[in-house]
Amino acid sequence: MVSISGSKKLKRQMAPQFWGIARKDKRFVVTVRPGPHKKNQAIPTAVFLRDTLKIVTSLREAKTVIYSGKVKIDGMVRKSLHHGIGLMDVIELENVKDVYRMVPTEDKMLKPIKINESEKSKKLVSVKSKTTVNKGKMQIGFSDGRSIISDTKVSVGDTCLIQIPEVKIIEVIKLEVGSQGLVTRGNNVGQVGSIETVEEGTFILPKRVILTLEGRKIEIPADIIMPVGKGEPVIQLK
Repeated sequence: MVSISGSKKLKRQMAPQFWGIARKDKRFVVTVRPGPHKKNQAIPTAVFLRDTLKIVTSLREAKTVIYSGKVKIDGMVRKSLHHGIGLMDVIELENVKDVYRMVPTEDKMLKPIKINESEKSKKLVSVKSKTTVNKGKMQIGFSDGRSIISDTKVSVGDTCLIQIPEVKIIEVIKLEVGSQGLVTRGNNVGQVGSIETVEEGTFILPKRVILTLEGRKIEIPADIIMPVGKGEPVIQLK
């Protein structure tokens, strides 16, 4: 069997704060392996069960739950302790009635919220890339590592509401004036405001957005803004 590259453990002192783990416990903690989300923007499945939801009390119990196929992420069973759970991922647990979605809040970059059963097949993803393929269709790359071939008109920076696990585009939310933008990282993480202006990038400056948050206007990089709807977010975010 081919081994997967990367370390399986991380010093607790080096773990991101949004993991919510105890710093003065054992020296090491399991870490995120290569997958759909960046290492510093995701929580390992084992840590999520033990330290975030606190539905198990030890790594041994987390292993039993995960290896038994009792954890679904975006509708698919995941049997790895190190699988990264990231932005907008939907988590279901066998014999647990609650369904969770990972969202940014005003105190954490990632935090699980309980969502309605009717929303567990819906997910917001940012468009990170698009490439022309055969017969004028586009291969669209999303923020969670998925890709789809479609003739849907989208631009990098837009958000797609997709159906999971099939990966079918339900709706496109444009990164444009009038859309509601969710801040996914930084000092204003978790806040939603109205997009006033979208300024194209230059040789020196990245693409930027002027966002109105609680009566104040801020300029923020476009890559940490996720359009989530026109009037109200198209899915539950709180």
